[in-house]
Amino acid sequence: MALDKNTILGLAEHLETAELQAHDVTKITDEYPDMDWADAYAIQDEIRRRKEARGQKTVGLKCGLTSFAKMKQMGVDVPVFGFVSDYMSRPEGAAIAVKELIHPKVEAEICVVTKAPLRGPGCHVGAVMAAIDFVLPGVEVIDSRYRDFKFDLKSVIADNTSASRFVVGGRARNVEDVDLRTLGVVMEKNGKIVAMAAGAAVLGHPAAAVAALANHLGARGQEIPAGSFIMTGGVTEAIAVQAGDHIAVRFQDLGTVSLRFA
Repeated sequence: MALDKNTILGLAEHLETAELQAHDVTKITDEYPDMDWADAYAIQDEIRRRKEARGQKTVGLKCGLTSFAKMKQMGVDVPVFGFVSDYMSRPEGAAIAVKELIHPKVEAEICVVTKAPLRGPGCHVGAVMAAIDFVLPGVEVIDSRYRDFKFDLKSVIADNTSASRFVVGGRARNVEDVDLRTLGVVMEKNGKIVAMAAGAAVLGHPAAAVAALANHLGARGQEIPAGSFIMTGGVTEAIAVQAGDHIAVRFQDLGTVSLRFA
């Protein structure tokens, strides 16, 4: 690690304050260009610790940068990972307050809940499929704390991969009843289609994102516990939203998830 503990603590406070007060900041690698991947996740871990110390519960894990094209563009070969807290959850159909956010965007997400623990190294799609209890449709509201949504990977990892809000649909399906790879998704904004994709947009198969997460945690001496809620990464591109917008995402075999911005 390139950063000392006090710097990590200070950067975690800096980024979480930006999130909670809804104001942007410049990417942290501008000031700390030598920070490494371990530093980035250490800052994220400290943000998580701060939230949990205030009584907020970590209710799920999330995968980001799960598009092959995006990874190639950014020069990496694995996704990035973060977490979601209980206060970020909103019910299906909810109004999300734009004043609490900086520059929100929405992504459609295929979500899973596990029934068995998963641990790397060596976790693979087959192990993940055997460990999935059920599948849920979701929409993530990402909201980078960095000015103009401009950042590098170490900065965005430290910023908990832009986690902000999320909505999960109530129609769960057994994993055996859906084909996660070909599952179609259509996103509508104010009644007009703005994005279409299939589950294969996520690393060729959404379970591959969960396997990558298990291998990432395994390298850190951790695992995905049984009963974990996991957002496998954006199926669609991220679509910018503002007050007055209504989003509806139709998932093949999983129903529709809707939310609005007020």
